[in-house]
Amino acid sequence: MSVSFLLVLCVLFWSGNFIIGRYVAFDIDPLQLAMFRWMGAAILTLPILIKNYSKIIHNIKTNFLILNILSILGITIFNTFLYIGLQYTPATNALLINSFVPILILVLSYFILKIDIQIRQFIGIILSTFGVIFLISKGQLLNLLSLQINIGDFWVIGSSFAWALYSVLVRFKPKDLNDFEFFTTIVYIGLFWLGLIYFGMGYSLINDMVLVKTYYGVFIYISLFTSVLSYYFWHQGIKHLGANKTGQFTHLMPIFGAILAYIFLGETLSFYHLVGALFIGSGIYLSLFSPTHK
Repeated sequence: MSVSFLLVLCVLFWSGNFIIGRYVAFDIDPLQLAMFRWMGAAILTLPILIKNYSKIIHNIKTNFLILNILSILGITIFNTFLYIGLQYTPATNALLINSFVPILILVLSYFILKIDIQIRQFIGIILSTFGVIFLISKGQLLNLLSLQINIGDFWVIGSSFAWALYSVLVRFKPKDLNDFEFFTTIVYIGLFWLGLIYFGMGYSLINDMVLVKTYYGVFIYISLFTSVLSYYFWHQGIKHLGANKTGQFTHLMPIFGAILAYIFLGETLSFYHLVGALFIGSGIYLSLFSPTHK
């Protein structure tokens, strides 16, 4: 199975996360959603922790700083900030901000990893970013002038920056941990920090367990598909394509979001969706087939 296909699935699962976020926005607080999401992922990865307990503990001790940084960025902060932001800002704003993740990855890779920015890749990112903006503005770029900035946008900006920085710094993860062992490690470390915030703000697992019973399908989806599988697919992309090229696939999110909204929410598909998709597809193609930096 090709890495590109895995990344397409990854973004498809994450796009479903937006649909779910809208569906439960008034019933589940962002911190509750994040906490039970990663508790579900922790349960799913528990067999890996048990099997490799000594190895994982040894790596936590010897790579304490980088593992905690990656855990806080990728597990504790990323989705929690996004869920908080979506309480205050429209999905349109969130998708527009999210479209700059590939550019952030490109810039951070240049400064942190000293990876040169290739002109073909840069043009690809500009094309796909324009495609996202064209989609979000519904084919009328002047519509962007009516967007209003609010506190939620800053949470989404923080979420996007955390994910971009995570995608670059994951290059420094411990080499003797395979992908599943590494993911299991950051899930449990990230859940520890998230739990401190959760309990510190007065939430209770016993009281909130009714949410799991009511929305068990939601939590199964976000724990299995948008957490365990998507993170594994994303790391495969970074391993084989690099962070810069992998980041380009996030531009597929508004396309998949529109398709899922059409299927599950009854929203319509229009000609501007096709135009935006063509720009995004062209940009990703240019980026993927630019020469790989060694």
